[in-house]
Amino acid sequence: MDKKHNGSCLCGDVAFEIEGEFTGFFLCHCSRCRKGSGSAHGANLFSSTARISWISGDENRMTFTLPGTRHCKSFCQKCGSALPSLQIDDQLLVVPAGSLDSEIDVTPTAHILCASKANWDTGLSEIPHLDGMPG
Repeated sequence: MDKKHNGSCLCGDVAFEIEGEFTGFFLCHCSRCRKGSGSAHGANLFSSTARISWISGDENRMTFTLPGTRHCKSFCQKCGSALPSLQIDDQLLVVPAGSLDSEIDVTPTAHILCASKANWDTGLSEIPHLDGMPG
């Protein structure tokens, strides 16, 4: 039986269900993924066999493709949250890990494109870890 995963955007308007297995989980440090995530890296799950169903808010989902590239990002038009997208002629499902509401049993496969990581992305595991907000 295929695994099912549920996800949504920050405002909750867009919700989806994914049925199937993820075959890769990559933390991408390229400048495009850093800009798209606003963070040190993108964290995306990949599958060529899983299927996505849009439960609600599909009309508020938008996809931006960087001209002249295959790089694209889907997001909620209301809150801007990253959402899954079908890429490479709809043959590859790319799911931002943070968009999932359900737990996953997949750990990241690899950090990729580390040659272009941000100059401040070093020793991050060494800085203090807080369970709440500072102060």
